[in-house]
Amino acid sequence: MLNAYEELRKRSAEAWQSIERPPRPLIRVPIATCSIPAGANETLAALRREVADKGLDADVGVIGEGGLCWLEPLVEVRKPDGSALLYQKVTAEQVPKLLDEALDGVCHDLAFAVGAGGDVEGVPQLADFDYWALQERRLIARCGVIEPESIDHFIATGGYGGLAKALETDPEEIIETLNESTLRGRSGSNFPTGTKWGFLRRQERSPKYLLNNADEGDPGAFVNRILMESDPHATIEGMLIGAYVTGATKGFIYIRDEYPLAIERMERAVEQARERGLLGAGVLGTDLEFDLRVWRAAGSYVCGEESGLIASLDDDRGMPRIRPPFPAEKGVFDLPSNVNNVETYASVALIMGQGLDAWNAHGTERNRGTKIFSITGHVPRTGILELPLGTPLRALYEVADPAPWQERRPLKAVQAGGPLTGILPGHMALKLNLEPEEFRELGVLMGGGGIVFIDDTACVVDLNIMFSWFLEDESCGRCTTCHGGTQRMTEIFNRIASGRGRASDYGKMDILGEMLQWSNCVHGSAAPTIMLKSAEHFREEIDEHIVNRRCPALVCRDLIRYEVTGESEKLPEAAAICPTEAIVEEDGSWRINERCIKCDACRDIAPEAITVVDAAPEAVEDPTIHLQNVGRDGRGRMN
Repeated sequence: MLNAYEELRKRSAEAWQSIERPPRPLIRVPIATCSIPAGANETLAALRREVADKGLDADVGVIGEGGLCWLEPLVEVRKPDGSALLYQKVTAEQVPKLLDEALDGVCHDLAFAVGAGGDVEGVPQLADFDYWALQERRLIARCGVIEPESIDHFIATGGYGGLAKALETDPEEIIETLNESTLRGRSGSNFPTGTKWGFLRRQERSPKYLLNNADEGDPGAFVNRILMESDPHATIEGMLIGAYVTGATKGFIYIRDEYPLAIERMERAVEQARERGLLGAGVLGTDLEFDLRVWRAAGSYVCGEESGLIASLDDDRGMPRIRPPFPAEKGVFDLPSNVNNVETYASVALIMGQGLDAWNAHGTERNRGTKIFSITGHVPRTGILELPLGTPLRALYEVADPAPWQERRPLKAVQAGGPLTGILPGHMALKLNLEPEEFRELGVLMGGGGIVFIDDTACVVDLNIMFSWFLEDESCGRCTTCHGGTQRMTEIFNRIASGRGRASDYGKMDILGEMLQWSNCVHGSAAPTIMLKSAEHFREEIDEHIVNRRCPALVCRDLIRYEVTGESEKLPEAAAICPTEAIVEEDGSWRINERCIKCDACRDIAPEAITVVDAAPEAVEDPTIHLQNVGRDGRGRMN
């Protein structure tokens, strides 16, 4: 099979050589879900049009997202000598300027970094950029480098090499290698991958199925999407290795409905792999037989739970099932199955391709290797990084927000891994290293890699409204415990945000936290985590809402009002767009009356003149609302 693989590499080498050393300038644009809203498609179209209309001696192509999402639209200009410069925020209107200056020289106004080649005066090296230097880019080494829809680019850069090596290794040895690597499920489950594959391997019934969980639904997480859009063959290679180890012959890649570009590129990758003899019968000239199908998900958050995913594939309603039996015994179509996510399969391919020693060279003793993280929230740099496990979270935050500490807004909280995994105060989170165990010690989870940084402009009550509503809305409704419990969570925080909070609400939170543990699946049992952690760590802020009927962050609508506090020539424009005509001019001065619905449209127009302030607090008539002397007995009663 190594000979068969080498033949594939020879066939692909020429295509890749034309990228590394193009015969004439090659202009490439990252096209991905991150870049498209920023105008990347328009930039690409303008480049193609300008090159064609002017008859320029250059080629235009597409690459995937490299992780620098906040700089999009990015453009790479690669010269025949192999040097490459990256240009940032290149809009369609700036394309003529870029082409005039960058093809024969450097467009300094738009230049961001030197991606390859020697030094360029006035342009820093990408490798020296703090965001880049912190990383150990291995899983995402091809992201932003290869053309996502080119199997030749993948193979020429070592792709499917891990599969070739695996096919010459005993399956039990591969399982042992995975155990030694400490690789655990990258979705946040952290179940040992080698152990999981061993369960399926020992099953005697057939056919067996491998399922790829790409239903990445956590708000703020897009790790799997980047891999599928930018390096789709990596996860296919990992699935092929899994098929060889476990004896599976069929597989599904279950991709969330909201990822249309990932679906398109994964479908193309599967077709290409099949055309090259990497899927189907006789893979790389061996007895391995395995085929794949891309499946568009049902659009439900609970389908990200493995038994919910299986139910959806079975054409049932996407509801998690009570276990046992576990998927290895009774999975899709009641046949033995294994579920891992996109990053886990890609990690297997990397381990087999580069070797266990290379993998173990990074990370910690208990968590070796690297992990991909997506960054969002109140930071100027949003994007993707690949970090050795054990990297300090503080280091991640500092490259996400490079401003001096005294110039940043205070970091109120960090939310990692989605709405089921909890929330921590900023000062506490910044003491953590990026390892699952450190998060679990504080009663939260690291999750699948989505990190959301939250500053003091956010309100913790409002955040709980958003997350509890999401959890209620996404509950499958199978068990009353979860569906009713998440409804009560939403009601409690909506009431607190309206100024009608009660001292007994903390006790009700305790009751809900206990009750929800009896849910049928993790969606219900983990749902109260963010609520309980908010009550534990942000009690003072919640008390302000309950006792003083104030929202310190000035977010909760029922506890704020809008006032005209300054002068601006844009006030007439702000008044004109007010949907309730609440902004009025009287005797030459402006004011906002009681018709204001607090939609914030006016402040978008005239922020220098319109201010959000505390609403006049109502008198506190209920003596039990004063919380300083109120204790809890776990049942909502005062003691």
